[in-house]
Amino acid sequence: MSDDAANSVTLRFLAAPMDVGHSGSVDAGTVLEWVDKAAYAAAVGWAKAYCVTAYVGNIHFRDPVNSGDMVEVTSTIVYTGRSSMHIHTVVSSRDPKGGPETMHSQCMVIFVAVGPDGKPVPVPQFEPSTPAEIEQRDHALARIEVREQIVNAMNAQEYTDAGTAERVVLRFMASPTDVNWGGKVHGGIVMKWIDEAAYVCASRYCGMDTVAVFSGGVRFYRPLLIGHVVEVEARLVYTGAKGMHIAVHVRSGDPKTRIMNLTTYCLTVMVARDETGTAVPVPAWIPVSGEDKKLHAHARELLEIRGRAPGNRLPDHLRNLAGS
Repeated sequence: MSDDAANSVTLRFLAAPMDVGHSGSVDAGTVLEWVDKAAYAAAVGWAKAYCVTAYVGNIHFRDPVNSGDMVEVTSTIVYTGRSSMHIHTVVSSRDPKGGPETMHSQCMVIFVAVGPDGKPVPVPQFEPSTPAEIEQRDHALARIEVREQIVNAMNAQEYTDAGTAERVVLRFMASPTDVNWGGKVHGGIVMKWIDEAAYVCASRYCGMDTVAVFSGGVRFYRPLLIGHVVEVEARLVYTGAKGMHIAVHVRSGDPKTRIMNLTTYCLTVMVARDETGTAVPVPAWIPVSGEDKKLHAHARELLEIRGRAPGNRLPDHLRNLAGS
C-alpha cells in the first residue's frame, strides 16, 4: 500500500489463482471486493474513524484480470460531505514481467464515518487545490442528483411472487471469515455474493456461460452481521440484444426470528459468451404479468437516467442492450 497523497491510497498485489472464478478469469465480484477494500483504506485514513460502505456507483467491467497479473487499485477522495467521503477508485493491471498497464474499471464509492454508537460522525473537509482535483470534485457533485434519481427509481419498485421472470435465491449463514475490521460483513463480500447470484440467474435463463459487464446503484441500507441468515435474490428484469439486466436484493436476519431486513440492492448486467469469450445474443424475455412490465420499464428508465448523467456516455454494451 502507498499513500503518495493524504487523500489517496493504492493497493498493489498479484491476482492469485484462487481469485479466478466461474468466468475463467477474475470475476466481477472479486474486483468489487478489491474496490471496497481500497476505498475503505482511503476512507478510514482520511476520517481517522471506522467507516461503512454506503453506495457504489456505476462500474463497467472491461478487459478481464487474469491470474498472475499485477493489480493496482487506487482510491482517491474527491469530495467530502459532513460525514461522507466520495472516493474515485480505479482498477488496473499489467503483466509483472513488463508491458503496458490496462485500466479495467473505475467507479465512485461513498463511505460514511461512524462512531462507536454506529451513528455518522463529522470528517475533515477535503479542499481541492489542483485543476484535476477541482474537476473530479465537480464531477462528483454533478452526479449527486443523478444518483438520487436512480435510488428513488429503484426504491419505488415492488418485487413479489407476481413476477414470472427467471429468479434464484441463495441462502446461507454469514460466517466469521466474512467479517471486516468493524465486526460486520464488509461491503466487498456482499458485492461478491451479488455477482454470484446474478451469474446463476443469468446462466439459468440463457443456458450459457455469463459474465458481468456492469453493476450500478449498489446501495447499502444497513449492516449485515456475522451469524445472520443471508438471502441473495436475483431476478431477471430486462433483456437486450446481448445481455440480461438482473436486479439483486440482499436480505439478512437473526436466525432465531423470521424477520429479514433489506441490506443491499443493485442492478447488474450480464452477457452470455461463447467458447471464445465473445458476447452472443440471448433469448428475448417477454414480460407477462403487470409486475413484469413495471420492472421491464424500470430497467429502461435506469438506462435513460444514467445516459443523462453529466459527461456520461453509455458504453456500447449498455447502449446496445437498451434496444430500439
